[in-house]
Amino acid sequence: MADGEIRFGRFRLDLARRELRRGNEPVQLGGRALDILCVLATAEGAVVTKDELMARVWAGVVVEENNLQVHISALRKALYEDGGRERWIVTVPGRGYRFLGSPDPPAADKSTPDQSLPVADEPSLAVLPFHNLSGDPEQEYFADGMVEEIITALARMRWLFVTARNSSFTYKDQNVDVKRVGRELGVRYVLEGSVRKSGNRVRITAQLIDASTGAHMWADRFDGPLEDVFELQDRVASSVAGVIEPALLAAETARSTGRPTTDLTAYDLYLRAYAMIWSSARQIPEALDLLEQAIARDPRYGPALAYAALCCHRLCLEGSSTDPEGDSGKGVSFARQALQVAGDDPHTIVNAALALSYFGEDIGAMMALVDRALSLNPNFARGWQVSASLRLTAGQPDLAIEHVERALRLSPGARVGTSLTVLGAAHFLARRFDEAVSKLLLAIQEDPNLPIPHRYLAACYAHMGRLAEAREILTRLRAISSAVIPAASHSQNFLRNREHREFYLSGLRLAAGDRRGGYRRSGATGSRRRSGRRGAPPS
Repeated sequence: MADGEIRFGRFRLDLARRELRRGNEPVQLGGRALDILCVLATAEGAVVTKDELMARVWAGVVVEENNLQVHISALRKALYEDGGRERWIVTVPGRGYRFLGSPDPPAADKSTPDQSLPVADEPSLAVLPFHNLSGDPEQEYFADGMVEEIITALARMRWLFVTARNSSFTYKDQNVDVKRVGRELGVRYVLEGSVRKSGNRVRITAQLIDASTGAHMWADRFDGPLEDVFELQDRVASSVAGVIEPALLAAETARSTGRPTTDLTAYDLYLRAYAMIWSSARQIPEALDLLEQAIARDPRYGPALAYAALCCHRLCLEGSSTDPEGDSGKGVSFARQALQVAGDDPHTIVNAALALSYFGEDIGAMMALVDRALSLNPNFARGWQVSASLRLTAGQPDLAIEHVERALRLSPGARVGTSLTVLGAAHFLARRFDEAVSKLLLAIQEDPNLPIPHRYLAACYAHMGRLAEAREILTRLRAISSAVIPAASHSQNFLRNREHREFYLSGLRLAAGDRRGGYRRSGATGSRRRSGRRGAPPS
């Protein structure tokens, strides 16, 4: 893909302009059909499930599956070329759809994506979502939290490469072939299982599979009372470790500073909040409320404190806080308390550091904290992503890109809204506008309720001279946030590099109709230079 454009046959799909052409003639498509095409075409040959398509194209809206099928049919009709033979979109039975980037489909099984990752040199493992057998859909978060704890325990082993939760959870609710999982995630082993929670009892079943052969290496069942749930998690993780590397004592998984909480109600509140934080920006206030309830029960609950600080950070950053001063004060307090009890927990360290950096703490000290977390767990995808955000704040966009790409390598199947925002912002600040536009459009598509990519995209369009598109993005932004141009305190903490900050704000002002501080194109390559008419306004 070059300059945000995908070519296939006689067609050209311009992601930046959201336009499809056959030769030089525009192809008329409805907005939903075009959204579907963008999602499929940017999947690079991978299968996109029906659930994922509906979640991304109709974000926050409940629709029937036949609605998707109607738009797929319309899209196929628009893409028919001579003879009306279907060339570009194939149905993968029971799973979803796949975009073929050439007129001649591959001879291989179409259910298998073309893209695969090299298997890691060290022992490597993906933990798939466990099935919830409780008979209650509301307990789904409990099963997901169980897998999160097992992943965290296994990731403490330096010799073991463990893919991040978000990557393995792309297979949730799918009947998958573990060989395909191994190819797509680049791992040797896959762990799958189920959780049944009934009354005060928990049963965990798990099986370990060699992803290269499909052979079952180990299976076991673990039963116990709910109050022993943490011990059950460790028993599963230790058993897997013993099978993969018999020479290593399974007790390696217990190397931690102790359980973050012994209060099961606080733990339950935390799991509910965690599920909300990454689902939609609109659920941040509710997640914060749940976390504050957990903290009230256990004031030394490190992960809950760190995520509460992160929620306060996001409310202020995204302009959705009803009390910015109060939320800032709470965020700083939560983050500092979290660091006091964090010990060697990398999750708590990086979330607290990210929040404190936004609230004005020394950026060098916060980057050092994240570096420490990464030394504790070099395979920590979330840590590399936070590191990328802090490098962006510090004025190092190219290093930010390097770190976020490492996060995506560790978590290749993750929901990448935040990562794409960092990539888009970094390319924008480095004056690579076309790359920025393509990443920011995808970030908005992932979560239309996130204000940050809207702001960067509006500023980017404005500096490109595409003011009509910039103003259209601002119109969308106003529907989700009252803060179009952030306050000075926000901008100074968010972007510590003065030149980057002025460039960002001048683009927003241009988009909003204030022509101070403009930039203009200096050549056909997409580079930009400062306009000589007026300097950028102070922040």
